[in-house]
Formats: sequence, C-alpha cells, structure tokens
Amino acid sequence: MDAWLIVVLSICVAALLVFVVERVVRAHRRQVSAGREELVGKTAEVKITLDPKGMVLVEGERWTAVVEKGRVKPGEEVIVTKVDGLKLWVVKKE
Repeated sequence: MDAWLIVVLSICVAALLVFVVERVVRAHRRQVSAGREELVGKTAEVKITLDPKGMVLVEGERWTAVVEKGRVKPGEEVIVTKVDGLKLWVVKKE
C-alpha cells in the first residue's frame, strides 16, 4: 500500500475518535434540566381547592399539592416550594 494513504487514513480515524470523545465528555458534564427538582420556584394554577390538600397544574401536568398556610381557590396561582415524592408543597402567590 501507499504510505500516504495509510497516513491520511490514520489522521482521519484519529480526528473522528477525538470528535466522538469530546462529544461524550460534553454530554457527561451537562446537568440535567428536567424532573421534579426543576419544579421548585415554578408557578402553578390551582385546579381543585387547596384546603390544605388539592390539585394544581404545573407546566401542563396535574399534581397533588398541599398549601403550607391558608386556603387557595381554583384559578388562583401558587408557587412550588418543595417536592416530596409525588406531592408538591406550595404557598399562595402574593
């Protein structure tokens, strides 16, 4: 075989390997931006009266919620303060 062909192919394979490894490292370092933890601080709309337990809508999903203080009627907004399993703890939006 021609020596130049071997050199060119070796450079191409090495470049491809560097590209793949760089993409894997970048993907590994990226933080997760989804899930229950992302709900803290979000605004939710009350669907079923919170007295203290009820139902809210957050980002298109229905969640069981518990208001920390008071009573909140349907249509009002609350802010998520904590996620406990499949239950959200909320406070009335001022």
